[in-house]
Amino acid sequence: MGRRNISQETYTGTFSQTKSGFGFVICEDDKDDIFVKEKYTNSAMHGDVVEVVITRQRGMGRRREGRIINIIERKTERIVGTLTRSRNFAFVIPDSRRILYDLYIPKAHINGAKHGQKVEAVITDYGEPGVRKPEGEIISVLGYPEDKGVDILSVAKDLGLPEGFAKETQKEARAMDKTVSAESIKYRRDLRDWVTVTIDGEDAKDLDDAVSLTCNEGVYTLGVHIADVADYVREGSALDDEARQRGTSIYLVDRVIPMLPKALSNGICSLNESVDRLTLSCIMKIDESGNIISHEIAETVINVNHRLSYNEVNNIVTGKKLYGKYSDVTDMLMLMRELSELRISIRRKKGAIDFDFPESKIILDKKGKPVDIRPYERNVATRIIEEFMLAANETVAEDYYWQESPFIYRSHEAPDIMKMRELSVFISNFGYKVRTMGNEIHPMDIQKLLGQIAGVPQEDLISRLTLRSMKRANYTTTADGHFALAAKYYCHFTSPIRRYPDLMIHRIIKENLNGILDEERIDHYNEILVDIAAHSSRMERRAEESEREVHKLKKAEYMLDHIGEKYEGIISGVAGWGIYVTLPNTVEGMVRIDYMYDDDYEFQENRYRMVGRHSRKVYELGQRVSVIVIGASVEARTVDFMFDEV
Repeated sequence: MGRRNISQETYTGTFSQTKSGFGFVICEDDKDDIFVKEKYTNSAMHGDVVEVVITRQRGMGRRREGRIINIIERKTERIVGTLTRSRNFAFVIPDSRRILYDLYIPKAHINGAKHGQKVEAVITDYGEPGVRKPEGEIISVLGYPEDKGVDILSVAKDLGLPEGFAKETQKEARAMDKTVSAESIKYRRDLRDWVTVTIDGEDAKDLDDAVSLTCNEGVYTLGVHIADVADYVREGSALDDEARQRGTSIYLVDRVIPMLPKALSNGICSLNESVDRLTLSCIMKIDESGNIISHEIAETVINVNHRLSYNEVNNIVTGKKLYGKYSDVTDMLMLMRELSELRISIRRKKGAIDFDFPESKIILDKKGKPVDIRPYERNVATRIIEEFMLAANETVAEDYYWQESPFIYRSHEAPDIMKMRELSVFISNFGYKVRTMGNEIHPMDIQKLLGQIAGVPQEDLISRLTLRSMKRANYTTTADGHFALAAKYYCHFTSPIRRYPDLMIHRIIKENLNGILDEERIDHYNEILVDIAAHSSRMERRAEESEREVHKLKKAEYMLDHIGEKYEGIISGVAGWGIYVTLPNTVEGMVRIDYMYDDDYEFQENRYRMVGRHSRKVYELGQRVSVIVIGASVEARTVDFMFDEV
C-alpha cells in the first residue's frame, strides 16, 4: 500500500532484517522490496510494521532504497537469550541473529536470573538509536545452556512456538471418550472386518492413516482410512480454537509440539492396533493400469489388524526378511507394492516432479546430546504410503471441486519463467538445460532434467537449485493446481491430527455427507476459509523454520566432538565470503575464504565458483572435496571447515 508524499514516496510494510544489520521492507502490494541500510533502520526490529520513505529510486539494475521514518507496530515483544550479569545491571544477548541490540536489564528486573543462564525477557522500552539501548525485564529462566533440553526450548521460545495447552482445552481433552461407543458407530459404514494396517516410522505415536487393499478380477479396491478427528474436535470448541491457532504439529528432534492434546493425537484419534476407531475413508476402485475409475467417501469405523513400520514393510516386500506374525497381511503388502508402482508410473507420465533429497535423523542420548546423525532414505514402504495418500488427496480434491463446495486446496503455482531461464543459463555450464515454451514451463521438463542428472556428481546441487527456483506450496480456497505433482486438483486430506486444513475439509465433507451443508453453512465457510488458509500457510512456514533451526543447532553440537576429523563432501554453495560444503550426513559447513591460504581466490558470481588468481584452481558447485572440521558454534549454529590439501 503506497502513498505519495509532497516530494517523496512513503510505503508501509514489514521489516525483514538480516544479521548484518541492513534489511528490506516488504510491501504486500508491491513485488519489489525496499532496501534499508543499517544506519536508516531507526531502531526497527525484524518483523515490525514500518513506514519507509524512498531515498533512491530503482533504475539501471539498482533496487529502491529507503529510510524507516515511523514504526507503526512492534512485533518483537519478547527476547530469548543469554544473561550477562554485573553487580547492578545485566544484559540479555539475543539468540536471534536478526535482533542486533542487547537488551539492558536494570537490577530490579533481573528477578533472580544468574549469569550465563538462558532467559526470556519482555521489552519494556525500545530505546532510541544512538541514545539508549532497549530495556527489559526477565520473565522466565530457562536454565543453563548445557542443561538437558534448554537449547531446543530456547529455540521454541525465541520463535514464539506454543507451549502447554490452555486449561479449557485440557479440560475438553480429559473429558473425551477413551473408547468408541456403540452409539457413535450406529450410522457409519462398518469396515472392522476389512484387513487394515498402519505403516509409519518406528517411533510414531499419532497414527492418523490406515490402508487396505484387495484385488478382484483385475480391479483393485484401495481404502485410505483417515482418523475422524472432526467427530471429536467440534467447531467453536476450545480444542478447535487452539488447533486453529497452532495450525500444525511441530517436530523438534527431542519433542513434539502437537496441534492437539495427546489424549486425542496419541489416544482416541490415533489408529492404534486392535481397537475400534472412527475414520473418514476414501475408497477407490482402480483398474489394472493404475487408473482410478470410481470412488466413495464415507464415515466409517475400522479396527487395525497390525501396526507396521516402514522398515518392516520394506523388508517384507523386498524379500529381505519375513515376519511370522505378519503372515496374514504379507500378500496384501505385496499387492500394495504392485499398485504403488502402477501409480508412480502414471504420475511420471503426467510429469510429476520427485525431489528426493537426503534427510537425516539426529539421535540423542539420555542427556539430550547428539551422538549420531543418520541419513533417512525413502524406501519401497515409504513410497507405498506416499502414493496412496497422494491418490486420496487428489481424488477428494477433484470430487469437491466439481461439487463447487467451499474447500481448502493445497496449491503450488508454476515457477516464474525468468527464474527458470536463469536456472537454465546456469546449468548449461554442466551441459544441461530446462526447456521453456514461450512464457510457460511444464513439470515434465523439470522431471526430464532430474532424470538426466540422476547419479552425476552435480545431482544434489542442480536439484536444490531447481527447487529454489520454484514457488512455495500454499493453502488456498481455489483449486489452482499443484505444479510439482502435475495435479490439477489437490488438497491435504490425510493428516487431520497434525494439520488444521485437513481437519477443516473433514468438517466440510462430513456436513456434506450428512446433508447439512446448506446455504447458511456454505456462506459461513466462504467467510472464514480464506483467513484459515492464509494462517495455516504462515504456521507451516513457522514450523519449518523452527525444525530447520533445531537441526542446525544439534548438527553444530554434534560436530564439536569431531574437530580435526576429515570428511568427503560436496560444494553446495559459493559466496564472496566462502564456500559451503555438505557432508553425506547432511551437515553443512563453510570454508571461509580467509582460510584458503594456498592462493588469492576470486569469486565469480555468474558461475558460482572460486578461482585462484595465480594457480587458476577452481572450486565450483557440485564439486567433491575433502575437508577438515576446524570449529563449530552451537550459539551461531554454524560449522567451519578447511580444505584438506594433503
